Amino acid sequence: MTLDSPRTAGFANPALHAQGLYIGGDWLPGGGIPVLDPSTGEVLAEVPDASIGDAMRAVDAAEAAAAGWAATPPRARAEILRRWFVLMTEHAEDLARLISPENGKALPDARGEVAYAAEFFRWYAEEAVRVPGEFRHTPSGAHHILVDHDPIGIAVLITPWNFPAAMATRKIGPALAAGCTVILKPASETPLTAYAMARLGAEAGVPPGVVNVLTTTQPGAVVNAMLADPRVRKLSFTGSTGVGRTLLAEAAKKVVSCSMELGGNAPFLVFDDADLEAALDGAMIAKMRNAGEACTAANRFYVQSGIHDAFVAGLTQRMAALRIGPGSAAETQVGPMITAKAVAKIDRLVSQAVARGARVTTGGTPLPGPGYFYPPTVLENVPVEAEIAHEEIFGPVAPVYRFETEAEAIRLANDTEYGLAAYVYSRDLARALRVGKGIESGMVAINRGLMSDPAAPFGGVKQSGLGREGGVTGILEFLEPKYFAVQF
Repeated sequence: MTLDSPRTAGFANPALHAQGLYIGGDWLPGGGIPVLDPSTGEVLAEVPDASIGDAMRAVDAAEAAAAGWAATPPRARAEILRRWFVLMTEHAEDLARLISPENGKALPDARGEVAYAAEFFRWYAEEAVRVPGEFRHTPSGAHHILVDHDPIGIAVLITPWNFPAAMATRKIGPALAAGCTVILKPASETPLTAYAMARLGAEAGVPPGVVNVLTTTQPGAVVNAMLADPRVRKLSFTGSTGVGRTLLAEAAKKVVSCSMELGGNAPFLVFDDADLEAALDGAMIAKMRNAGEACTAANRFYVQSGIHDAFVAGLTQRMAALRIGPGSAAETQVGPMITAKAVAKIDRLVSQAVARGARVTTGGTPLPGPGYFYPPTVLENVPVEAEIAHEEIFGPVAPVYRFETEAEAIRLANDTEYGLAAYVYSRDLARALRVGKGIESGMVAINRGLMSDPAAPFGGVKQSGLGREGGVTGILEFLEPKYFAVQF
């Protein structure tokens, strides 16, 4: 089946993006995976359930396109990415209205995601023509060192459901800029956005086979089959730490290069000298962006004793005022969670914390259906040994803990196996930087509730991942340095 123009009327219509697997520039029809609206539990559309054979066809298509794409001049690759950015911008409202029902996020969040996602194509359109090289004498003076970069090869990209557009562009952008062909496997909960992006990419001029998209209910078997193929040389994964460990073990069998953006447990530190209103503004962004379903979401709020009570009162007031409803409704500020299972997990963590002595100041109980709703919730007097202090919540719950000293705050912030993001609020910039330096985290936001930026390196330390996405370093994840020893 050939690709229809994305300018077809009703681009936000889910059915338009359920035409089949996208392999080698063609749509391969099929069904088997229902895509549900988390606001209602109703089926939006049905997408194909790829087999191992389909995955191998995708690898074949990526291989057939690889040499030609690698040989495409960087400027030509950049122009295609730039056109893709323009098309995303032109279709921004339609994309937001597609993301909102399949993901559940409120429309303002969906619009913000589309704008953020498009920027990765613009950024890597610029980076495609700036891949660095190296030429210098050896220290001995015996010869010259010349370093070039080659595309690493076919890349398998695995993205989660919480940011279906941005997680795809953050991987596709640098891969294509580097000259790699890719196979994107989006989450089966939110595949429609990925297929919509494929349509836009084709209109932007992406050659057949350079970008392939497949969905499956057998992710383990399908991904393992691709990793076992010697033609696949890169795996870029965003998801849980547990799944990441499994994929790393599988990739090791063929020594496949891996980039891993894994779980988080972000601390949000507020010192007595912080601007209270600014800290509350930042807390609402850091906690409630995408209703808390973000790996960078503030997961643990550590507030110094002098400002603790005022912070809890202010946060409770703001959280209680948020409007809950279907993601696509204009007035909604907090949409549903992605699944009933997600609601059950959040409820378990809150209930266990309350059983250990935490006090609910707002929220705290799942809402009745239809849909998978959990209200914005604030907990105080949370024991640091409670499970909620050590497990990623991935929902609209803010547990608040009291601390006394700077050293204690740093110790509590580091009391986790994760190290993705952290937030520090203080009017004393020297202290904020000192504390940020002491926190074991790949990213630190100081007096800001939002840190993600396509121009900055995104990634974590410890069990939060390997490598970086975005920024000037992101393209290097898809390049292999090649050294030439040159004798004139």
